[in-house]
Amino acid sequence: MVGGMKKVLMTAALLATPAFAVSLQGAGASFPYPLYLKYFSEYQKATGTEVSYQSIGSGGGQRQILEQTVDFGASDGPMSDTDLAKAPGGNKILHIPTALGAVVPIYNIPGVDSSLKFDGKVLADIFAGKITKWNDAALVKENPELKNITLPITIARRADGSGTTFIFTDYLSKVSKTFAGSVGKGTTVNWPQVSIGGKGNDGVASVVKQTPGSIGYVELIFAKQNNIDFGTVKNKAGKYVKASLKGVTAAAASKPLPADTRVSITDATGADSYPISGYTWILVYQNQDYGKNTEEKARAVKNLLNWIVNDGQKFNEGLGYAELPSRAQKLAETLIGSIKFGSKKL
Repeated sequence: MVGGMKKVLMTAALLATPAFAVSLQGAGASFPYPLYLKYFSEYQKATGTEVSYQSIGSGGGQRQILEQTVDFGASDGPMSDTDLAKAPGGNKILHIPTALGAVVPIYNIPGVDSSLKFDGKVLADIFAGKITKWNDAALVKENPELKNITLPITIARRADGSGTTFIFTDYLSKVSKTFAGSVGKGTTVNWPQVSIGGKGNDGVASVVKQTPGSIGYVELIFAKQNNIDFGTVKNKAGKYVKASLKGVTAAAASKPLPADTRVSITDATGADSYPISGYTWILVYQNQDYGKNTEEKARAVKNLLNWIVNDGQKFNEGLGYAELPSRAQKLAETLIGSIKFGSKKL
């Protein structure tokens, strides 16, 4: 983390921002939505800058930043080289990491209160539609309490383009070639026909709560907020791990972070690593001189991002997200430092 003096100076500079500062608009991932609401509320208290955010899914966040209809997008799945090349005028889109989180398998099985154990390949077969009953031998092997559960399995999945889906399917594609070939990975994928879609993490949580025999996937905080059971997942080291901040941080530590911060940390090595972990990013243009933007708004975007990767990190753990590791924070600061307005460095 950065030194105390740097934080004091940064906070002082931000507090000097006038209360009538421009407002900012963002849209995208539902994965960090509870955290972003907290960020933007606290930021407005500190600086007077109003930041609004629409939770429309990572696919929507990527689309809107490309269409330049928002000041920033948000995504849990990094943009592909192909999509980055679609940026108008060859402008560069930066990935600013803000937090790390876990995606957990949630379920609603009447009569079963224990935390189920899921091997990655079994989980992949469930979401590929190959395992259709809760008392399937592959599930009962690690979960004998399912032996007499004859309920059919109902898959709950995202109906919108989703970074949570990207993280989840990225993991399942790594542990199962069959899943990779049939369903694949992405913000939207080819789910089995027998499934129910929900909009946002809260939509999937709602489907699971209302559907006996269902299984879905959501960001950890949504499982906790909705008081829904979620299982442990077998990691690469062969250990069943319950999602936690410790497990997410361990997963991040096991993978080198490239300069542009676009990285997958699913199926990470290490005994403590939770295998379905991921970063979440804010997406912004490096050159803020586009559309009707002003230099004032460009500075507002840069100030917000600096606050998030520094002062804002203290809010992460309380809402179930891990703070940025030191290297991620330093890379984020470097990327934010490259933001400019035309030829002018901000």
